[in-house]
Amino acid sequence: MKMKKEFSGVPEKVRAAIEKTVEDLGCVIWDIEFGRRGADSVLTITIDSDEGIGIDECEKVHRAIDPLLDEADPIDCAYCLEVSSPGVERALTLPWHFDACVGEKAEVRLFTPLEEKGPKSVEGEIQGYTEETDSISIKTETKNYDIPYKNVAACNLLFDFGDMR
Repeated sequence: MKMKKEFSGVPEKVRAAIEKTVEDLGCVIWDIEFGRRGADSVLTITIDSDEGIGIDECEKVHRAIDPLLDEADPIDCAYCLEVSSPGVERALTLPWHFDACVGEKAEVRLFTPLEEKGPKSVEGEIQGYTEETDSISIKTETKNYDIPYKNVAACNLLFDFGDMR
């Protein structure tokens, strides 16, 4: 998923149309993506809640926002609507995601290494996002990094599946 600072374009129009309803259902909008998947246009609304998200919550939100999107008509073509959970290895694509996941383990992939001949990815514990420096903080076993947000290509939480695999 592409890193972004905030919603804009179609995702911002969609967010404005559905956010209150999603929140009234006890969820938050984690992400909104609109794009092509093969020959189809797909609008994906990713939701989350403190209690987690299951198929029932996805269905409830889908049913509630479908008529709102029809009325607001933020997309000028036919599209498929998907409502999903961010999952345990969720993508962190917005600055507030880093604050929401403080203490969680993540892999941050970079556009350029932080140090000469250094790695282009860092695994560690998320410490948060700092608006003043526009950076995210990651604590590894050996070092703390303040990574400029513009250098983050992608970031996902890491889940220890242990014996489950």
